[in-house]
Amino acid sequence: MTVKASIFADKNSLMVITGLEVILGNFPDALKGKRIGILCHAPSITKDFHHIIELFADRKDCMLTAIFGPQHGIHGQTQDNMIEWRSQRHPAHNIPLYSLYGEHRKPTPEMLSEIDILLIDLQDVGARLYTYIWTVKLCIEACAETGLPVMLLDRPNPVGRLGLDGPVLKEEYFTFVGGASIPLCHRMTMGEMSLWIKEKYYPKCDLNIIWMRNWKRSSLFSETGLPWVLPSPNMPTEQSAIVYPGTVLIESLNLSEGRGTTIPFELFGAPFIDSDKLKRNLDARNIKGCAFRIHDFIPAFHKFKGENCNGIQIHITDVNVFKPVGTALEIFEAIIETSGINALKFNPPPYEYEYKLMPFDILSGDSGMRESLLNRKNIRIEKERWASEIEEFRKEFLKIAAYTE
Repeated sequence: MTVKASIFADKNSLMVITGLEVILGNFPDALKGKRIGILCHAPSITKDFHHIIELFADRKDCMLTAIFGPQHGIHGQTQDNMIEWRSQRHPAHNIPLYSLYGEHRKPTPEMLSEIDILLIDLQDVGARLYTYIWTVKLCIEACAETGLPVMLLDRPNPVGRLGLDGPVLKEEYFTFVGGASIPLCHRMTMGEMSLWIKEKYYPKCDLNIIWMRNWKRSSLFSETGLPWVLPSPNMPTEQSAIVYPGTVLIESLNLSEGRGTTIPFELFGAPFIDSDKLKRNLDARNIKGCAFRIHDFIPAFHKFKGENCNGIQIHITDVNVFKPVGTALEIFEAIIETSGINALKFNPPPYEYEYKLMPFDILSGDSGMRESLLNRKNIRIEKERWASEIEEFRKEFLKIAAYTE
């Protein structure tokens, strides 16, 4: 198979047609008569809510012989980070259901031995550290080693309108929450990231990407006409996804990122924070595209379970100018200024199968942001560093970009 970035246009409809819908409308010869393995999860559905597993299990022109699932399982059942799930037989179809977030994160040759092609259909959220693309990277690696072809069905980046933001990941910080040199908020789709990975790291992989129709990078998910299905248990809404590339960094701090509430990542706080002082500090910064409101909360689980957290909720006022990572950096500096330099603490490893590097560093992209905060450097200098790195990334990305603005 050949890989070619291209754009499809359908002037009769504004609804985005996902890669899954594209192949259902014109079933590829490459899948006919083949034993199919599918890597998927809860959002792997059509616009009318039919799941890819059931669609392929019912087909007569190919055979579904194996299913693979990423972090959180194929139905989003595992709530938190590092909650693994086990491989089993699929209860309805009596075929192997392999966990790629447990004993194995990379498919073994045995797992791939009963399929002729691996079909991938996963929904990303637009933040580099979301683990699904790194599961895809491991699948690309495994399939390149065995000569197995891969077909990836593209889906929207739900926050594609957000500008590029945050550090570009350095190779010495590659882990399961980042395995390519792209910014924290990257604007790429799963298909584009997979193409990047193939061309940079696994050029021998037989990869075919089924690109979407009608999708533009400057759109939000709510503008696609597609149903929102939780990509993971703590991503309930588009609003959550918009703030996530920044507030997800709180996972590596002694703050609550709102897990255990109904709006994780939009809420943040801790018992030791002075919400009034913090809000005044944040308001004085005139951060573009958002507003801050005091909102205390008591997490039902996770950090500070059952404790009152003095908290803040972020409200997006203009997504066109909002910078999620830059805003997070402002928040962290504001907490230091209002609660003291010793109040904000960076959690030690382990984190997501990494036992040496600092969790904050592997999430942000390198040690620069953490050191800037600890050494009380002007955060404008840190943002300027990102801008320089992002410009270099942009030049590389334009060579493989598959969609217009």
